[in-house]
Amino acid sequence: MKNSKEIKTAILVILSLSLLIWGYSYLKGKDIFSEYNTYTVNYDSVEGLNKSGAITINGLAVGKISDIRLSAKYPGKVQVTFQVDANIPVTASTVASLYEPGFIGGKQIMLVVNSSDTTLAPSGSELKGTIKSGLTDMVAEKLAPIQQKLDQFLANSNQLLSSINSVLDEKSRAEIKSAIAEMNATMQELHQASSSTTKLIQGNSAAINEMVTDLHTTTRNFSKISDSIQKADIGKTIHTLESSLEKVNVLLANLNEGKGTMGKLVKDETLYNNLQKTSKEMELLLQDVRLHPTRYVNVSLFGKKEKPYAAPVTDSLIKK
Repeated sequence: MKNSKEIKTAILVILSLSLLIWGYSYLKGKDIFSEYNTYTVNYDSVEGLNKSGAITINGLAVGKISDIRLSAKYPGKVQVTFQVDANIPVTASTVASLYEPGFIGGKQIMLVVNSSDTTLAPSGSELKGTIKSGLTDMVAEKLAPIQQKLDQFLANSNQLLSSINSVLDEKSRAEIKSAIAEMNATMQELHQASSSTTKLIQGNSAAINEMVTDLHTTTRNFSKISDSIQKADIGKTIHTLESSLEKVNVLLANLNEGKGTMGKLVKDETLYNNLQKTSKEMELLLQDVRLHPTRYVNVSLFGKKEKPYAAPVTDSLIKK
């Protein structure tokens, strides 16, 4: 019975030590129960990369980082040793890219395997390493120009405020206060005017309604007149007017060419000369009647003889 307890205790201690060794090895990036290949890669900087970090291919974890130390082969660089499951084919042209999968959790190494390469990299060989910008780096790159512009804006704002403080002396500040007070008084007057206008509108609402009604009536009347004009045969009226204008044009052309009675009256100079001559003779006759009426009207009680005819002398009017 005593031996049985000792055996159980020994087995428990061995299992505990085994679990402790396995757990320590696992945390160190070594899996004592699996076969794996070891590879190394050198980087200029491994900030954010920790031991036991995951090694991934297309997002699938295939290994862990086992050691990080300064490189003895490349001074100034950091050598990272990691283990990959022996069943994962790692070719000689595989690139170990250091990247940041998120804002938290640190950095990881992603293996970019060239599927066209059939040469496998032996365990312990060195792979080519690259550093891929992570989300933090990209955010920092985007924020850097914004920060510069913000700093410049703050500097300009400080300069502007300094200029304003130098310009706004006590006199200017008093003038600004006075202007603000006058603006407030103006706003109050506008408010009072608005209130008066509102009262005026409310007091004459009946008249305004009557005016609007009259306006609606006038609008309807104009609409009826418009309908009447639209229904009228404007085309026929315009055609008749054009025909009349053509006849007037023909009449004026005939008058201008001396055709017809009116044309001859307008164009024939003989008629004008005869009329002028007749007018002058009528003037002479009237002048003679005015000067010697007894030649034409002879009233004599004693039988006075008629005087012989003598041509009248034209006065200045007839000469003209």
